[in-house]
Amino acid sequence: MVRRRPQRGHVRQRGRRLRRPGGLSQEEAQAVTTVDTVVERAHALIDLKRYDEAAALLGQHLAGQPDHLRGWTALARCHFNARRYKEALDAADTALRLDPENRQALMLRGRSLRHVGGRFEEAEETLRALVRLSPDDWYGYTILADLLCRMRLVRHGQANGGRIDPAAVKDLLREPADIAGEAIRLAPEEVHAYEVAWMIADLAGERAVADTLDRSILRLAPDHPEALARQAKRAAQAPGVKPARAADLYAEALAAAPDDAGLRRDLDRATYRLLRGVRWLALICVAAAGVMLDLFAVEGEEQRELPVSLGQRLWALVPMAALWAFGAWRRYRRLRTGVRLNVWSLVRRGRWARVVLAQAAWAVLCALLISQVPWSERTVPQVLFWAGIAPTLATVWFDRRKSG
Repeated sequence: MVRRRPQRGHVRQRGRRLRRPGGLSQEEAQAVTTVDTVVERAHALIDLKRYDEAAALLGQHLAGQPDHLRGWTALARCHFNARRYKEALDAADTALRLDPENRQALMLRGRSLRHVGGRFEEAEETLRALVRLSPDDWYGYTILADLLCRMRLVRHGQANGGRIDPAAVKDLLREPADIAGEAIRLAPEEVHAYEVAWMIADLAGERAVADTLDRSILRLAPDHPEALARQAKRAAQAPGVKPARAADLYAEALAAAPDDAGLRRDLDRATYRLLRGVRWLALICVAAAGVMLDLFAVEGEEQRELPVSLGQRLWALVPMAALWAFGAWRRYRRLRTGVRLNVWSLVRRGRWARVVLAQAAWAVLCALLISQVPWSERTVPQVLFWAGIAPTLATVWFDRRKSG
């Protein structure tokens, strides 16, 4: 899930500067500027994910100024982003001893606690304190709603031997959903608030609510990869959607989220369904060739005289060509470029995709042999007929599951 975190200034209190009645001296002003520069350099290193360098810089700074609040909150942020949650918790606790109402320290402490031995109760108490301290801060509501959702599901699963009762989940998640709704009310343009609300709605089985939240996310962030993937899957899996349309939907979503492995698998499945359709066109050609030669006797009807004339044999190519032109080639040309490229990519990568194309080519070859050779007897054409149809029909249901 992509999260847009607020800027540091949104949740971090500035360090307090003590002024004498006559103002700061030049030396004191220079010292304050140096301290702020060190912390800002550390934050810049954290943004670059150079966590070890940032921790070393802050550690050296705090060794000389152990009571610097901004230094401790910056160190807590550094350790948290580096997933060193125990160290992040220790730094946040030190910051809270200096200022018990520091909002960034409370936020970092609450988020770290859930990763340190699953101390959910302490994390909940800390985040509720954060919300009480900053009732207009949307971010505090989002992380509290996220915590409560996960905590209550874990407790419910533990109490039921690892099983989740869908009927009870909606009641369990009612309060987290309300808290997430409050975050959206406070910050209707923040994507992360909608993301948390979507997660809760999805876990609660509220599909309509989750779909509405997805549309809100895409309104704010049109290239949001997870929301695009969910919308594409929902549209592609709707009843009556053809394989070509499904493949186009997945390719469109992949253009915005090229690294999404799930979307790529879905595109492969839709592409395979397209290839299976080509195989059916080949079977129709075999059937048409069999009808032209009147291969199988029907009681009460006289079979066509063999050999068939050259004109009739050449005319048999017309419906076959039309079938392939409108049923395969025209459809292929109307696909998105990404889908067309994926067709050949899947053929190179997938064994069953190659099998499908080989079966289609074999069936067409059998159809051409049946229809274009001037047979004087029906024995060989009948063998070719069953040779063209039987291998495909033998696998058509077996490989159906491979198309999703």
